[in-house]
Amino acid sequence: MTTVNDVLKKIRDNGVKYLDLRFTDPRGKLQHLTMDCSVVDESLLNEGVFFDGSSIAGWKAINESDMVLRPDLSTTVMDPFTAQPTMMVFCDILDAITKESYERDPRSTARKAEEFVKSSGVGDTVYIGPEAEFFVFDDVKFQVDMNKSMFEIDSTEGPYNSGKNYESGNLAHRPGIKGGYFPVPPVDSAQDLRTEFLEELKNLGLKMEKHHHEVAPSQHELGLLFDTLLKQGDAMQLYKYGVHMVANAFGKTATFMPKPVKGDNGTGMHTHQSIWKNGEPLFAGDKYAGLSDMALNYIGGIIKHGKALNAFTNASTNSYKRLIPGFEAPVILVYSARNRSASCRIPVSDSPKGKRVEVRFPDPSANPYLAFSAMLMAGMDGIKNKIDPGKAADEDLYELSDAEIKKLPTVCGSLREALDSVDGDRDFLTEGGVFTNDQIDGYIELKMEEVYDLEHSPHPIEFKNYFSV
Repeated sequence: MTTVNDVLKKIRDNGVKYLDLRFTDPRGKLQHLTMDCSVVDESLLNEGVFFDGSSIAGWKAINESDMVLRPDLSTTVMDPFTAQPTMMVFCDILDAITKESYERDPRSTARKAEEFVKSSGVGDTVYIGPEAEFFVFDDVKFQVDMNKSMFEIDSTEGPYNSGKNYESGNLAHRPGIKGGYFPVPPVDSAQDLRTEFLEELKNLGLKMEKHHHEVAPSQHELGLLFDTLLKQGDAMQLYKYGVHMVANAFGKTATFMPKPVKGDNGTGMHTHQSIWKNGEPLFAGDKYAGLSDMALNYIGGIIKHGKALNAFTNASTNSYKRLIPGFEAPVILVYSARNRSASCRIPVSDSPKGKRVEVRFPDPSANPYLAFSAMLMAGMDGIKNKIDPGKAADEDLYELSDAEIKKLPTVCGSLREALDSVDGDRDFLTEGGVFTNDQIDGYIELKMEEVYDLEHSPHPIEFKNYFSV
């Protein structure tokens, strides 16, 4: 384990002047507090730093605001983007009085989820492999006022710019609608940008394997190697941070918003997951697609609790503009080894170690710690109760008739439905105290603010459709 002396030595060896304490709020936004290294000592690293938790949406009330940021010493990494030598470290949130983990801290939830698997005897390691997509734009404007609502995005790759006059000329090489997978440059204009993404993410300590253009113009994905659940929660926060910062350095802007572009593919975060014990994969077997009974029961849990999971895996009102039929959106709660339109896919693998479940409906608007933990708890419920996932769906689900689709379970159609679903289906989350009812209630209350904000705002489409009725 990393010790205080290890961290202090790293600070000295790297000439570190500032220690940046990083933590994640309930919505999934990375927050920070920067300490001058003149005050960083054994006591601070062991005991943490007091801060005002009432300033974080969804946390403490003003009359009980004191909380503690306690560094996880195993997570230190140099920040490649700061002007002065700065080291980052992820922190857990403690109650200032009891010094126990704060129940609404997402990172602590992920830690408890891993511990729950071990204490259950089912396994000792949970591997997670997220595939987070994102868009990169050259210009973004939006405004929401009483009398005006608008947004405008622009990207040189956008097919909407095929007739635009540029001062240096319109070079015309750009992907068409759904045409971004995988033409070489100059149609793919972001080759060098994505390479810089990978370079800086590796500097942040992430295990990267590839990068590529995604289906939509201006849409991209970077390949992050699988790791354990808590480490992948941290990795996703660094992934987002690195992408935002590199894009900014290039004079561009990146977004993990699930559906920023009308009429083209949205942004997902397909999440691969498996459970191991004593160094052996537990999802490999002799059943469908080389899976074990345990893996099939895990899928059964995901399908059974799919709508409740949406509250955490598809955590924005915008998420449900992606989760519509077509556009490769996995809206039907079935599983398949062949069908990418299924919500649970079994990737092809020649090795038992590669046997895993890919849950395809999540998107990167999710808080990664909560999303990964919630999916694990649904799968664990499936294992505990031996939930049958039903028959695999290997046909093209987009070719089914409306009558056939109505017989199949689907994901939620709105964030409101997702929050209602988790409100009524939460017992699987609170097993072993991984999530708490207070935490779930607070999360629902916080997210309902976003639902109200959308539902109470007139939309330009409504003026188009109804102004002259």
